Amino acid sequence: MEKTNNNIPTAEELAIYIKEATVSVTNTYEQSPVVLMVDDSIIGTLGNFSASIGKAKSKKTFNVSAIAASALANGTVLHYRSSFPENKRTILYIDTEQGEPHCQKVLQRILCLAGLPKDADSDNLIMLGLRKYSPEMRLAIVEQAIGTIPNLGLVIIDGIRDFMYDINSPNEATNIISKFMQWTDDRQIHIHTVLHQNKNDEHARGHIGTELNNKAETIMQIEVDKEDKTVSVVEAVHIRDREFEPFAFRINECALPELVESYISKEKKLGRPTKEPFEPYKEIPESVHRAALDAIFADGNITGYDNYLERLKNGYGLQGIKLGHNKAVKVATFLGNKRMVIKEGKEYQFNPDYHY
Repeated sequence: MEKTNNNIPTAEELAIYIKEATVSVTNTYEQSPVVLMVDDSIIGTLGNFSASIGKAKSKKTFNVSAIAASALANGTVLHYRSSFPENKRTILYIDTEQGEPHCQKVLQRILCLAGLPKDADSDNLIMLGLRKYSPEMRLAIVEQAIGTIPNLGLVIIDGIRDFMYDINSPNEATNIISKFMQWTDDRQIHIHTVLHQNKNDEHARGHIGTELNNKAETIMQIEVDKEDKTVSVVEAVHIRDREFEPFAFRINECALPELVESYISKEKKLGRPTKEPFEPYKEIPESVHRAALDAIFADGNITGYDNYLERLKNGYGLQGIKLGHNKAVKVATFLGNKRMVIKEGKEYQFNPDYHY
């Protein structure tokens, strides 16, 4: 495989590239072979790449171990189903974070999940531990390995962040994703990579996360179940094919991921966690309401709705409750519904004998 050349091509070379890149309605183009599925949903094809995202300790590496084992067995592990052609049965597993002892455990786990002995190397599984190398050296090693390993079908990179100095660098992110697109197209392989999510929301981290979302065939999220911390849930957050039903796994006594058969998926919203709507009844104690209303109506009734809202903001502000316009409207509605404030014509009057 020819390495990416940063030099500006000649006019003749550009003419060749243009000819190669021209798409015609009269040509016949083969569909990308499907090689990875979850149940009946396609998550991976040759010539494309996908990703797993999740927060720290969500069991992302256990999940990609199952994907690798499925490919190694060319069968089903958890809900992952693999069907690689015979000339694409070799798997390259890249670990950028852990030392050799941990990498060896991952290797043994994959072999066990694939139904192979864990004390003998497999000809179809190659693992590289790149923790000690610089980002540019890691990238160079992976490029060389992808270009020279025969019968390569699947490359797993755990994790992509360690190919970069700055996770928010647009240039670095674009360069790496461009490499992914070149490697997958030139070698007709599938790459699956792993990236952490932001701490405060569910988006993949940094500019590289944005690039992955824009270019990846599938993005899967691995998340610790909120009700049972021993369970990790896998679901699609971006998929070109139809979405698969979320599934869950836990780590058994043999330190292997196993399905939680009884898991029932729950509806959830993606992105930044949504804040509960403001509810004056729940969020403001009755004693604070009364103290605020005493101050608001100290000079008697209030004329006009806009004036009333401003007085609400000031009166509740004295009690340490900051109200913007929308919250002031909700408080006004609440006070009226509770008959704490009664409207007579254009006037608002305090009802001290309200029933809360």
